[in-house]
Amino acid sequence: MRYLLGSFVLCATLLGVGQAGAHSAKHAEPVKSLHGGQSLAAGPYHLELVAKDGELLLYVTDHSDKPILTDGAKAKATIQQGFENATTQVELIPAGENTLKGTGTFTLAQDTGIIVFLKLPQRDAHAARFTPLKTKS
Repeated sequence: MRYLLGSFVLCATLLGVGQAGAHSAKHAEPVKSLHGGQSLAAGPYHLELVAKDGELLLYVTDHSDKPILTDGAKAKATIQQGFENATTQVELIPAGENTLKGTGTFTLAQDTGIIVFLKLPQRDAHAARFTPLKTKS
Protein backbone atom coordinates (compact mmCIF):
# COMPACT_ATOMS: atom_id res chain seq x y z
CA MET A 1 0.00 0.00 0.00
CA ARG A 2 2.85 2.40 0.86
CA TYR A 3 4.52 1.63 -2.48
CA LEU A 4 1.29 2.33 -4.38
CA LEU A 5 0.68 5.63 -2.55
CA GLY A 6 4.31 6.72 -3.11
CA SER A 7 4.06 5.93 -6.83
CA PHE A 8 0.82 7.90 -7.09
CA VAL A 9 2.35 10.98 -5.42
CA LEU A 10 5.43 10.78 -7.65
CA CYS A 11 3.32 10.53 -10.84
CA ALA A 12 1.09 13.43 -9.80
CA THR A 13 4.14 15.59 -9.06
CA LEU A 14 5.77 14.81 -12.41
CA LEU A 15 2.57 15.54 -14.32
CA GLY A 16 2.24 18.91 -12.58
CA VAL A 17 5.83 19.88 -13.42
CA GLY A 18 5.34 19.04 -17.09
CA GLN A 19 2.25 21.22 -17.38
CA ALA A 20 3.88 24.18 -15.65
CA GLY A 21 6.91 23.96 -17.94
CA ALA A 22 4.76 23.83 -21.05
CA HIS A 23 2.77 26.86 -19.94
CA SER A 24 5.82 29.04 -19.29
CA ALA A 25 7.50 27.97 -22.52
CA LYS A 26 4.47 29.16 -24.51
CA HIS A 27 4.76 32.68 -23.12
CA ALA A 28 8.54 32.80 -23.54
CA GLU A 29 8.24 32.68 -27.33
CA PRO A 30 8.38 35.94 -29.29
CA VAL A 31 5.03 37.54 -30.01
CA LYS A 32 4.45 38.11 -33.72
CA SER A 33 3.59 41.60 -34.91
CA LEU A 34 0.60 41.87 -37.21
CA HIS A 35 0.83 45.61 -37.95
CA GLY A 36 4.59 46.24 -38.18
CA GLY A 37 5.05 47.39 -34.57
CA GLN A 38 6.69 45.92 -31.51
CA SER A 39 4.62 43.22 -29.74
CA LEU A 40 4.69 41.99 -26.16
CA ALA A 41 2.64 39.67 -24.00
CA ALA A 42 0.98 41.44 -21.05
CA GLY A 43 -1.17 39.22 -18.87
CA PRO A 44 -3.86 37.63 -21.04
CA TYR A 45 -3.14 39.99 -23.95
CA HIS A 46 -0.76 40.56 -26.81
CA LEU A 47 -0.12 44.29 -27.12
CA GLU A 48 1.35 45.64 -30.34
CA LEU A 49 2.57 49.24 -30.32
CA VAL A 50 3.04 51.07 -33.61
CA ALA A 51 4.87 54.30 -32.82
CA LYS A 52 5.54 57.25 -35.12
CA ASP A 53 6.55 60.82 -34.31
CA GLY A 54 3.52 62.33 -32.58
CA GLU A 55 1.29 59.23 -32.85
CA LEU A 56 0.83 55.92 -31.05
CA LEU A 57 -1.43 53.02 -32.06
CA LEU A 58 -1.97 50.12 -29.67
CA TYR A 59 -3.53 46.88 -30.95
CA VAL A 60 -4.95 44.46 -28.36
CA THR A 61 -5.43 40.74 -29.06
CA ASP A 62 -5.58 37.55 -27.02
CA HIS A 63 -2.82 34.94 -27.08
CA SER A 64 -4.41 33.42 -30.20
CA ASP A 65 -4.20 36.82 -31.95
CA LYS A 66 -7.99 37.29 -31.88
CA PRO A 67 -9.02 40.94 -31.45
CA ILE A 68 -10.06 42.11 -27.98
CA LEU A 69 -12.67 44.89 -28.09
CA THR A 70 -11.34 48.14 -26.64
CA ASP A 71 -14.66 49.97 -26.13
CA GLY A 72 -14.51 51.63 -22.71
CA ALA A 73 -10.79 50.91 -22.30
CA LYS A 74 -8.47 53.36 -20.59
CA ALA A 75 -4.81 53.49 -21.47
CA LYS A 76 -1.83 55.74 -20.95
CA ALA A 77 1.62 55.74 -22.52
CA THR A 78 4.70 57.18 -20.84
CA ILE A 79 7.36 58.01 -23.39
CA GLN A 80 10.90 58.11 -21.95
CA GLN A 81 13.72 59.69 -23.91
CA GLY A 82 17.42 60.24 -23.46
CA PHE A 83 19.74 59.74 -20.55
CA GLU A 84 17.87 62.38 -18.56
CA ASN A 85 14.72 60.23 -18.88
CA ALA A 86 12.60 63.15 -20.05
CA THR A 87 9.02 61.87 -20.10
CA THR A 88 5.88 62.67 -22.05
CA GLN A 89 2.44 61.33 -21.15
CA VAL A 90 -0.01 60.39 -23.92
CA GLU A 91 -3.58 59.25 -23.29
CA LEU A 92 -4.73 56.44 -25.58
CA ILE A 93 -8.42 56.31 -26.46
CA PRO A 94 -10.44 53.63 -28.27
CA ALA A 95 -10.15 54.07 -32.04
CA GLY A 96 -11.58 50.92 -33.60
CA GLU A 97 -12.43 47.33 -32.85
CA ASN A 98 -9.23 46.41 -30.99
CA THR A 99 -7.24 49.63 -31.32
CA LEU A 100 -6.37 52.56 -29.08
CA LYS A 101 -4.80 55.74 -30.41
CA GLY A 102 -2.99 58.68 -28.89
CA THR A 103 -1.27 61.77 -30.20
CA GLY A 104 1.12 64.25 -28.65
CA THR A 105 4.19 66.36 -29.17
CA PHE A 106 7.09 63.90 -29.20
CA THR A 107 9.67 62.49 -31.54
CA LEU A 108 11.10 59.00 -31.45
CA ALA A 109 14.81 58.20 -31.29
CA GLN A 110 16.93 55.07 -30.80
CA ASP A 111 16.88 55.56 -27.03
CA THR A 112 13.09 56.03 -26.71
CA GLY A 113 11.27 53.64 -24.39
CA ILE A 114 7.49 53.53 -24.01
CA ILE A 115 5.54 52.09 -21.07
CA VAL A 116 1.87 51.40 -21.74
CA PHE A 117 -0.75 50.91 -19.01
CA LEU A 118 -4.01 49.32 -20.17
CA LYS A 119 -7.29 48.84 -18.27
CA LEU A 120 -10.20 47.18 -20.02
CA PRO A 121 -13.69 47.34 -18.45
CA GLN A 122 -14.34 44.60 -15.88
CA ARG A 123 -10.74 43.34 -16.15
CA ASP A 124 -7.42 43.78 -14.35
CA ALA A 125 -4.96 46.44 -15.48
CA HIS A 126 -1.76 45.40 -17.26
CA ALA A 127 1.42 47.16 -18.33
CA ALA A 128 4.06 46.57 -20.98
CA ARG A 129 7.44 48.21 -21.50
CA PHE A 130 8.39 48.67 -25.13
CA THR A 131 12.13 49.15 -25.20
CA PRO A 132 14.14 50.72 -27.98
CA LEU A 133 14.74 48.49 -30.94
CA LYS A 134 18.35 47.47 -31.44
CA THR A 135 20.03 48.78 -34.54
CA LYS A 136 21.60 46.24 -36.89
CA SER A 137 25.40 46.20 -36.83
